[in-house]
Amino acid sequence: MKLIATITHSTRASGQNVLELANDVDPRTVSLEGVDRIDLTFPKFTDGRAFSQAFLLHRRLGFKGDIRATGDVLVDQLAQMQRSGFTSAVLREGQDMAVAQTQLDRYKDFYQGDAVTVKPLFVRHPVAVPAPVPPAEFSDAGAYV
Repeated sequence: MKLIATITHSTRASGQNVLELANDVDPRTVSLEGVDRIDLTFPKFTDGRAFSQAFLLHRRLGFKGDIRATGDVLVDQLAQMQRSGFTSAVLREGQDMAVAQTQLDRYKDFYQGDAVTVKPLFVRHPVAVPAPVPPAEFSDAGAYV
C-alpha cells in the first residue's frame, strides 16, 4: 500500500481520471469506465463505510486502478484498509509516516481470506497430513506394545 502525506496529496492528479465517491454512494451504481483512481472518504475515523466500498470495488467489481483512502485516516486503520482493497492512503495530518510503514510491515500474512487474498491461509499453505499409525499389537500381557 502506498502511503501519502497530507501535504503532498492532490485531489486532482494530472493525466488521471479521478472519481471521488462520498461514503453514502453505492459503488455498484456508478460507471467505472475510464476511471484510473477512486478516492473514498473517511469523514471521521469511526465511520467505516469506505471499507465496504473498497471491498465492493476491488473484489466484486474488479476495479484494477488506485483505490485511495482520504480524510480522517489513522495509522491503526492501515492494515484493515489494505485487506479491504485500498491501494493507497493519505494519512491525516499529525500521523507519522515511519510508524505507518511499520504498521503495514508488521503482519505479512493473515489466516482469513480478504478482498486482496481471497483464499484463507490453510488453503494457500496446506499442511501435510501425517501417515496413519498402524494399529498396535497386543502383547501376551494384554498391554499395547
